[in-house]
Amino acid sequence: MTFYDRSEFEIRCEWGARGVEQLVPLSDVAIVVDILSFSTCVEIATSRGAIVFPCHWKNEAEEFAASLDAQLAVRRSERGVRNQYSLSPLSLSQIPKGTRLVLPSPNGSTLSLATGDTPTLAGCLRNCRAVAQAAMSYGQRIAVIPAGEKWHDGSLRPAFEDWIGAGAILSHLKGSVSPEAESAIAAYRQAAPHLNHLLKQCTSGKELIGKGFESDVDLAAELDVSQGVPILRDPPDGTLGDRAYTQTLYF
Repeated sequence: MTFYDRSEFEIRCEWGARGVEQLVPLSDVAIVVDILSFSTCVEIATSRGAIVFPCHWKNEAEEFAASLDAQLAVRRSERGVRNQYSLSPLSLSQIPKGTRLVLPSPNGSTLSLATGDTPTLAGCLRNCRAVAQAAMSYGQRIAVIPAGEKWHDGSLRPAFEDWIGAGAILSHLKGSVSPEAESAIAAYRQAAPHLNHLLKQCTSGKELIGKGFESDVDLAAELDVSQGVPILRDPPDGTLGDRAYTQTLYF
């Protein structure tokens, strides 16, 4: 028996890779939350009909993309140098339907690839209500995983934006709620009237604005504007061996 899996509750929330390890094996569905990059990118791309393959950042991403006949998204700073698509949500706002995109990410992609056979959704502020409704269709045991960021030594940096995003999704779920999940809900409800301002003032938001990506923060701060739910599964075009995010609409 472990105290960390929070199995006495149906609705649970825990950070990063350790959260996946502890919560996901006992869950009917997992929701990965990486607000200022991965999850928002996936929501925007799949809402336009793209197919998004998560990929570890340090993998041979170019070879992986070539093997799938897919385009490769790059770091924000590399956009315009190697590829038109990047981890900037704005760069994906006009992606054509049917585009196959490999999306490397040290946080959201890594967590998505760690959930095994458990159904996995990509959640953000933009689709918080729809993702919650979709998650409840899988069962009562739901794991919400805020990704967080990384310090320079590779350790987890809990990120304000992901905690708030997790709380937004959790606020729409029904069931017995763990104290950790309750805390995220409370944080979200306090922040909700000022989301755009707070996301621009938090550490990750200020970093992006300083690098010229304020529009990405604006897109990520939009609340409940999408009915699209990115679901990680075998892609519809028959590609075998590599799961990808595609979108289902929930009304």
